[in-house]
Amino acid sequence: MLDLPLIWAGLIATAVLLYVVLDGFDLGVGILFPFAKSKEERDVMMNTVAPVWDGNETWLVLGGGGLLAAFPTAYSVLMPALYLPVLLMLAGLILRGVAFEFRFRARNRGRKFWTQMFTGGSILTAVAQGLILGGFIQGVTVRDDRFAGGPFDWLTPYTLLVAAGLVAGYALLGGAWLMLKTKDNLHGDAKRWTLISGALVTVLLAAVSVATLLIHPRIAHRWGFDLSAGSSVDFGTLAPLLLIPALGLVGLGLVFVMARKGSHGWPFVGALVVFLSGYLGLAASFTPYVVPYALNFRQAAAPDNALGLMLVGTAVILPLILIYSGWVYWVFRGKVDEESGYHH
Repeated sequence: MLDLPLIWAGLIATAVLLYVVLDGFDLGVGILFPFAKSKEERDVMMNTVAPVWDGNETWLVLGGGGLLAAFPTAYSVLMPALYLPVLLMLAGLILRGVAFEFRFRARNRGRKFWTQMFTGGSILTAVAQGLILGGFIQGVTVRDDRFAGGPFDWLTPYTLLVAAGLVAGYALLGGAWLMLKTKDNLHGDAKRWTLISGALVTVLLAAVSVATLLIHPRIAHRWGFDLSAGSSVDFGTLAPLLLIPALGLVGLGLVFVMARKGSHGWPFVGALVVFLSGYLGLAASFTPYVVPYALNFRQAAAPDNALGLMLVGTAVILPLILIYSGWVYWVFRGKVDEESGYHH
């Protein structure tokens, strides 16, 4: 007998991770756009993501749509709690998508305007996603399986700190992606952006980690810290979990060492490892909850017959998405120049 709630929890978690790392690097390219030295550099930067940016957002649809269909109770709690940042995220994605297409066709002043809109949409999307993540981590007020908090509970110093960290993380992914896909002067600029973003990520990731332990006693307890009366550490609990931040340190080490050497691919691998470490940290902190410490995935799941029917369709569609996505990345592998975009 298949454990359908567990399967769907795994599918949605995987889709969210794929969205974050794949759309993360093209959001990062947009965040870094203002630092390019010329129109030609910006054209090359945009061409590195032109074939894949819209396909990367497929995983957001799967993650969000899957949450609605497979865990409707969780969706009904989280959406009212996070309506405003979700709307900001969607506005940013729309603005970014429109700017992407119009920039290639605009001239002079119009191109400058759409360049600014592309940057603004990328930053708005990243900030909104950081606010969503921060709001999720700090928790939402739930009574009788319904959201019982206020419309701005998601806006706190903690969520702003998380948002800053995610913007820096996306910039790191974007810089490392540009190191992978570009050459000559732009590759050198991407190296500098990657190192600066990596330093910011190191500081902000440490700050978010400490702040999370301080504001969320249950997470602290999961990691072996008892901050209720003085401070004590359960090393038996903490020791195996230290592998997760250790993985993040390995990723950051790859970023710094290989970027300084001017490597093309390894900084991007390091950035991916950093994000994987962060995601595993979230999993260790919240599993099996889909609404932190209020609803677990079994309590929030749809009936098994609905989950089973959706799984049949997903079993057909998901491999096609994976095959097509892999094929696109393979076809457009290698270095990119000003004439490489699909608009040319």
